[in-house]
Amino acid sequence: MFGRSSTVTAAAPVAVKIVVSGGFGVGKTTFVSAISEIEPLVTEAELTEKSIGVDDTSAVAGKTTTTVALDFGRITLDETLLLYLFGTPGQDRFAFLWDDLVNGALGAIVLVDTRRIEDCFPAIDYFEEHEIPFIIGVNAFDGARRFELTEIRDALGVADGMPMLECDARRRESVKSVLVALTERVLARRVDRRVGQS
Repeated sequence: MFGRSSTVTAAAPVAVKIVVSGGFGVGKTTFVSAISEIEPLVTEAELTEKSIGVDDTSAVAGKTTTTVALDFGRITLDETLLLYLFGTPGQDRFAFLWDDLVNGALGAIVLVDTRRIEDCFPAIDYFEEHEIPFIIGVNAFDGARRFELTEIRDALGVADGMPMLECDARRRESVKSVLVALTERVLARRVDRRVGQS
């Protein structure tokens, strides 16, 4: 009666944060929505005339909304591990939100639109400066000119060892491949650190 209970209480699952970043209109909201098992939380607002001259929509003419705070999605990997995806806003005027969004992140994905490669420079600079492991996903937009990954790497000025892969932010399997590549990057970096400390 007073012995140890045979009922074992399951431990609460561990939550891991991944950040999805990149320039305005690069597909961050689409990326999170494609993989999230829950209805993603999005903070989209209509583009208004006040954004004229501020948000460059020339390469994304059909875009009518923009993320003003964050996107949020969740994936349950198993009963012990949850993956939280946080999409950052793409415009410089929302950069003040980044520190809070990135705090505690395991790693990051920087999405690139080959029509506007320079738009992802602030995200790359941010993650390099804060020493957060990241990879680059080249989002394949319909009608966009195709480049070799080596050309994109040169344009971005990132090291040869930086993982970079083409993806389609609309497709779940493609998004999953990017997340797997980031996980491999994070694990490899941790192994390298342990070897360096031994």
